[in-house]
Amino acid sequence: MARIEYLPYKFYEHSLNNAGALEYTEENKEPIEALPQIFWKNGESWSEANLYAIHRAAPRMIDSETVKRKMKHLLYYACYLEDQGKDWRHFPARTEDKVLIPFRKHLLDNSRLGLIATSTASNCINAVVEFYRFALDNNLINPKNKMWNERLASVPFYDSVGFRSVLTTSTTDLRIPNKKREGTTLEDGLTPLSAAHTSALLEYTAKLATPELHLMLCKGFFSGARNETVGTLTVSGLYIASPDPNTEGIFRLPAGPGTSIKTKGSVSGSLWVPEALLNDLKKYGTSTRRLLREAKAKPEHKDLLFLTRSGKPYEVGTLDRLIEELREKCCSIGMRFMRNFIFHECRATFGTWLARELIMTGLDTSTVMLELKSAMFHADERTTWRYIKFLEVTKAKIEIADKFNELFTGIKKRDWSTKDV
Repeated sequence: MARIEYLPYKFYEHSLNNAGALEYTEENKEPIEALPQIFWKNGESWSEANLYAIHRAAPRMIDSETVKRKMKHLLYYACYLEDQGKDWRHFPARTEDKVLIPFRKHLLDNSRLGLIATSTASNCINAVVEFYRFALDNNLINPKNKMWNERLASVPFYDSVGFRSVLTTSTTDLRIPNKKREGTTLEDGLTPLSAAHTSALLEYTAKLATPELHLMLCKGFFSGARNETVGTLTVSGLYIASPDPNTEGIFRLPAGPGTSIKTKGSVSGSLWVPEALLNDLKKYGTSTRRLLREAKAKPEHKDLLFLTRSGKPYEVGTLDRLIEELREKCCSIGMRFMRNFIFHECRATFGTWLARELIMTGLDTSTVMLELKSAMFHADERTTWRYIKFLEVTKAKIEIADKFNELFTGIKKRDWSTKDV
């Protein structure tokens, strides 16, 4: 099966020397630490896709995680091609035989079966089409027949002063509509878990999951941290967390630029961490289990709190895989609320709880917005406002826990020296 590897990439210039031989000299540009590259199951590089990754990552106009996500979609496509025995350049005259037509159906079928989210299917086909556009523009592919049918689409939007405008863009007949979930949703179309479901999930992971996965979920549920933030927590960072002067039992952990903890869009701020959770994270950080993993890690990774069994960082894809396995196990024992669960829903759950608690204190809306925006590391207050609206619209249905620490401290403690990944 095709695989993806993250390789260091340096930039070089080439020129002819006096003897007419080709020479390479390293450019004075910051190298790319982890450039995603795809390899077929026979070990050969998918050169065109890998060139596309360099094209997207080199200008540093977009976030490195965005490049990784696009390449993961291409990896999914590569695995499909190998499984079906198809060539990515196969575009015969018959429409139904074009390689992208059955792939689109494959995505739709998996979406209907609940194997992948509709948003994932939509993002995947969009990433694949974007790659093919790149290949066409750079003469990496030269099909005799059309790969898809183009059409114009009008997208309405409102400018900064409230006037409605329409943006006309080009799309294809391969597009998969990303239908939103029914009801009111939060950022990225998510909905929070209820207090009962949150408690049931964490009770399960405390008993049957690895300590790493359990603590990462706790960190998501009780601080709203994204997966890339959780994956870059450090042991030393835990000890610079300071008590919140206005909230007993809550500590503030600096994150973003100036720290080793990554945030989306490089937004600076402080993560809210309950004292009970902070103590458990510190305990795990000095446990024999983690120290054995640290011993296998590279020098630049030794301070990371969460390391895999082989001493490597938990990449976003690694955590996604663990969540997928957890989802299957939970559903098999009747925890149906886990059917579409993704790690990011921990964040939605925390944000809804915090918004509710802030509102119940009687603070004015502007203060609630300010506190919530800061705690959630939102770059745009419109995202924060969705949490307020969510509570207003679904007030009768929300079952978020009344007290933050009460839910966490109710989770059964475990012996960190047991179990393995």
